Amino acid sequence: MNRVLVIGTGGTGKTTLARRLAERTGLPLIHLDLLYWRPGWQPTPNDEWRQTVERLITAEKWIIDGNYGGTLDLRLAACDTVVFLDLPRVVCLWRVLVRQLRYFGRARRELPRGCRERLSWEFLVWIWTYRSRRRGDVLKRLHALDRGKRVAILRTAREIEAFIADVPDAAALRSQTAARLEPGS
Repeated sequence: MNRVLVIGTGGTGKTTLARRLAERTGLPLIHLDLLYWRPGWQPTPNDEWRQTVERLITAEKWIIDGNYGGTLDLRLAACDTVVFLDLPRVVCLWRVLVRQLRYFGRARRELPRGCRERLSWEFLVWIWTYRSRRRGDVLKRLHALDRGKRVAILRTAREIEAFIADVPDAAALRSQTAARLEPGS
């Protein structure tokens, strides 16, 4: 597990899970929101964004959290593990509302300067309609992935906790690597 992709609609806990996995494994963490958005919630132009993602995925190890369907093909091809957080939309909406209240008018650390937390009707609609608009395509892409890739579709908090518990910590990963490199192994 060296290249981990965490995806799902808003409010599923992508950032929280990615942060916990990075702490556990020692893998570098990349928040796509931090790189995609410019001050005032201005998006990066598509061509430039695709080049940025192409550059990011060349690294040997990473955990990337975020959606951005226009570059999902690149990230799916490059990852060895993909985690799709597929929580009920009511849970996602609740989490987003709580997050909005918690950070209202301030920027979260995984967002760039000039992108304060805000609540928009469009974002709520995007979360509510994700299952009907995007979920089927994402599932189809996941099922089409090479069998050598680990795919985890997590639908509950309990499944998320079990997944994290199953991930070797950084010390275990180092000892596994060392054992593979020893002569006669």
